[in-house]
Amino acid sequence: MIASHPPNWRQNPLHLSLSLSMSLNSLIVLCILSSMTMQPRSLRSPQEIEILSLRLSKAESTTIPSNSTSMQSSNDTISNSPLVPALFVLGDSSVDCGTNNYLGTFARADFLPYGRDFDTHRPTGRFCNGRIPVDYLALRLGLPFVPAFLGQDGTVEDMIRGVNFASAGSGIIFSSGSELGQHISLVQQIQQATDTFQQFILSMGEMEANDIISKSVFYLSIGSNDYIHYYLRNVSRVQSLYLPWDFNQLLATIVKRALKNLYNASVRRVVVMGLAPIGCAPHYLWQYNSKNGECVKEINDMIVEFNFAIRYMVEELRLELLDASIIFCDAFEGSMDIMKNHKHYGFEVTTDACCGLGQYKGWIMCISPEMACYNASNHIWWDQFHPTDAVNAILADNVWSNLHTNMCYPMNLQDMVVPKAKKLD
Repeated sequence: MIASHPPNWRQNPLHLSLSLSMSLNSLIVLCILSSMTMQPRSLRSPQEIEILSLRLSKAESTTIPSNSTSMQSSNDTISNSPLVPALFVLGDSSVDCGTNNYLGTFARADFLPYGRDFDTHRPTGRFCNGRIPVDYLALRLGLPFVPAFLGQDGTVEDMIRGVNFASAGSGIIFSSGSELGQHISLVQQIQQATDTFQQFILSMGEMEANDIISKSVFYLSIGSNDYIHYYLRNVSRVQSLYLPWDFNQLLATIVKRALKNLYNASVRRVVVMGLAPIGCAPHYLWQYNSKNGECVKEINDMIVEFNFAIRYMVEELRLELLDASIIFCDAFEGSMDIMKNHKHYGFEVTTDACCGLGQYKGWIMCISPEMACYNASNHIWWDQFHPTDAVNAILADNVWSNLHTNMCYPMNLQDMVVPKAKKLD
C-alpha cells in the first residue's frame, strides 16, 4: 500500500525535488534559499487542479490555448469521435501528470513555477513549465488530458478515456530512484494497469472491456532514472557487476517482460519511447564541469546503446506478437535534431536550464518562481533534467507524424491509429 505524504508536505509550497548527487553543503544552501523565497501558498489542491484541467480539455471541438510560443501543435482540439478509445501512460517524470503529488517523495512538481505556462497556469505535478508530450498526443487522438491514477476517484467513468500511471523517480529496476522517497515502479504500474482492466471487465463485461483495451494506445516512457539514480551513482556497486552494454541488455529484458504482461492483458497498441540525451542535461553539464556546454559523451553513449537495445527488443516482439502494433520512438534522435538546429526551431538557450541555480542552472533544482527565466519558450531545458513545453510539443509532433524528423520505427503513431483511407481524405 502506498501511504500518503505527511500533511505538512502538502502545506509547504516548496516541495524539493533533489538529486542525491548534491553535497551536504548544497542541501544547506537549498534550505537557506527555501526560507528566503517561501511565500504563502494560494494554490488549489492537486485534485482541484486535475478536475479543472479535465473540464478544460473536455470541451468538445474547442481549441485549447497553449502558452508556448514555439512550435505549438496545430491540431489542438478535442474530437467528437476520438481515433482510439483511450490513452494509457506508464513511465517516469517525463510523463508524470500528478501521481507523485500523492506520495511522500522529494520528486514532486506541485509548486510554482512548475505549470506556470500550463493551460490552467497552475502546477499539476508535471515536471515542466507547461504540457508534457502525452498532453499533445491526447489532443491529437481526440482525447482529453489523461488523469493521474492516484488523482481520480477510481470509477470506470473517470478512467474510460485513459489513465496515467507514471511516477517521477521510478525506473525499470524496482529500486531506481528510491532514495528520493516513494514512487511507483514499472512493475507496480503494470499491476495498477491490470487492476484497472479488471475493473473494466467487472463493469462492462470481458468482451467489451478487451475491445476497448486492444484498440487503445499505451505510451511507455521510462529508463532515465536507472542511469541518473542507479547506474551512474553506482548503487550496490552495479558498475562492477554490469558493463554499460550488459546493463542495457538487462533493462531491455525487463521491459520486454513488462510488454508481454501487457499483451497478455489484451494490450495491442504500444508506443515505446527511447531516452533523451541526458548527457546534455544541465545537471551533468554542471557536475562534469562541461566546457562550452559540450554534452557528456560517456553518458550519451550509454543512452544510445540503451535505445539500440530497446529498438531491437521491440523488433523482436513485433515478430513474436504478430497481432500487436508496437513502435519505438527514439527521443535521443529527436532531441539532438532540436539541439543541432535550435535556431530553426526558435531556441536561443541550449545549455542552461530556465529554472535552477549554478553553472548551466544545473546545480540546484527549480524550487521557486524567482529562480526561473522570464521566457521558457526559447529554452530547450526547463530544469536540471526536463525539457520545456516547447520541446515537448516538437517531440510529440514527431511521435505523431515524424513532422520534423524521423524518430519512430517502423511507423509513427498516426500510421498506427489512422486508416490510410481517412488520411487520404
